[in-house]
Amino acid sequence: MINALMNKYALSRRGAIDYLKAIAANTVVNLVKMLPVWLLFLLVSDYVNGNTDHNYLLYGLGCTAILVLMYITNYIQYNCDYLSTYRESATRRISLAERMRKLPLSYFGKKDLSDLTTTIMKDCATIETSFSHYYPELYASLISTTIVAVGIFFYDWRMALASVWVLPIAIIIVAFSGRVQNVFNKKKLLADLDCTEGIQECLETARDLKSCNAENKYLYALDKKIDYAEKRHIISEYMVAVFVVSAQLLLKFGIATTALVGGILLGKGEIAVMTFFMYLLVVSRIYDPMSNSLQNLAAVISCGINIGRMKEIYQTPVQTGKRFFSSKGYDVRFDNVAFSYNEGEQVLKDVSFVAKQGEITALIGPSGGGKSTITKLAARFWDVDEGEISVGGENISKVDPETLMQQFSIVFQDVTLFNNSVIENIRIGRRGASDEEVLAAAKAANCDEFVSKLPDGYNTMIGENGSMLSGGERQRISIARALLKDAPIVLLDEATASLDVENETQIQKAISKLVKDKTVLIIAHRMRTVAGADKLIVLKDGVVAEQGSPDELYKKNGIYTQMADMQRKSVDWKI
Repeated sequence: MINALMNKYALSRRGAIDYLKAIAANTVVNLVKMLPVWLLFLLVSDYVNGNTDHNYLLYGLGCTAILVLMYITNYIQYNCDYLSTYRESATRRISLAERMRKLPLSYFGKKDLSDLTTTIMKDCATIETSFSHYYPELYASLISTTIVAVGIFFYDWRMALASVWVLPIAIIIVAFSGRVQNVFNKKKLLADLDCTEGIQECLETARDLKSCNAENKYLYALDKKIDYAEKRHIISEYMVAVFVVSAQLLLKFGIATTALVGGILLGKGEIAVMTFFMYLLVVSRIYDPMSNSLQNLAAVISCGINIGRMKEIYQTPVQTGKRFFSSKGYDVRFDNVAFSYNEGEQVLKDVSFVAKQGEITALIGPSGGGKSTITKLAARFWDVDEGEISVGGENISKVDPETLMQQFSIVFQDVTLFNNSVIENIRIGRRGASDEEVLAAAKAANCDEFVSKLPDGYNTMIGENGSMLSGGERQRISIARALLKDAPIVLLDEATASLDVENETQIQKAISKLVKDKTVLIIAHRMRTVAGADKLIVLKDGVVAEQGSPDELYKKNGIYTQMADMQRKSVDWKI
């Protein structure tokens, strides 16, 4: 049962056990709430039977005992419902983060950012609320109501049947509504996601919208998304009301049938007055737990969709491998590698080359040729479809991604910075690096020039994603990180694209001092950037069209020659 609950609700083992405890605690609370009915029945029976010698103290103690028992059971219920759920929620968020950390980047490439954000934030919060308020209460109401219903059959099956016949029908209505509401809830969720994506996109592209005078057009489309999301919410709530109100009305009808059947049997003299009274008391309470649970039926059913979205993350295969790296050197070798981001859309085909340790290997060629893909495959951000990539003779698909990543320093074309100081943004390159080491890497990446102009120097907070800095300054911080890490393999994806000629030359000099005995893979479109490379790999349409030294390729009068000549001519272009 524990494993089944873990799989169904994406719970940890402790969470599944706590969930069962919460159901048990809620069941006990519901049963304890029936005790006052029993005590009232005894008191009225004494009066009806003319027993005037009954002990008032005994009833007083009984009331006190019930109150104490209610307090204890409600205290236990509170801990099981809330404290345990919040503990499980913390475990869920941590395990979710750990799972996502191990997922291949291909997963994130197929997912929208707002979708993942919704899963991490909203879905976790929704599940937390459901398991602290709704799920235990619903199943406890079913169990406690069943126990009481079975119990009253021992007194008079006719009265019991008149009291509980509405329960199975109400449960059937609720069960049937689940599939119907799931359809509407999915549409509601998709509308919410579309609305969230629209708002996020609007905030991220505000500058472009203003520059193109497209604000009104975009906001009109966004308004339509918001209106549609509101419409889906209204329809979803309406469908809930149809089923919930129907079930609740049916439960109330059970009181009427109990009174009707009881009146008939009492008139015939087939039951005693106190039996009739007892069943009236019972039906006044037996439906309450179920009726309260039905009010939250929509949340329970809707939560199933949130759980499904979270289970999708847990069920996505992670990249695994051995935790140690035992390579012989750091040559990066591609052997007949094929890769596609989407099925049927091959990006690389039969790619083979060797980037040797101690050499700079440059990847060049037209845009869309697969250059950035090669660097990402080398670091195992994705796994290849065919062929093999090895580092020092070690197949990287057999190595744990985090272990492998210790061997790489990477500078991406799109730089990501954090809302922290300059020095801490650079220190991310190597955890525990001293200030002196960070400053040395910053100086090598030519950061001193712009940092000296900042209000607090290296302690200046640079804003979200380095909003206070220019593109070139952000790129230099990223390069400083890579230099600080000082890994044996360096990947530079358009690392100097945002720099002017002077800074590009200085950074190339800084990199050249640090690449001794390292394997360097660099992507660049400027021919002057790769002029000093030991080897060029020319990629076109996902295949290696040419490879060799710059001089060798230029003499072949091929793609590299055309690119080099074209860029020389571009120097004379005028506007």
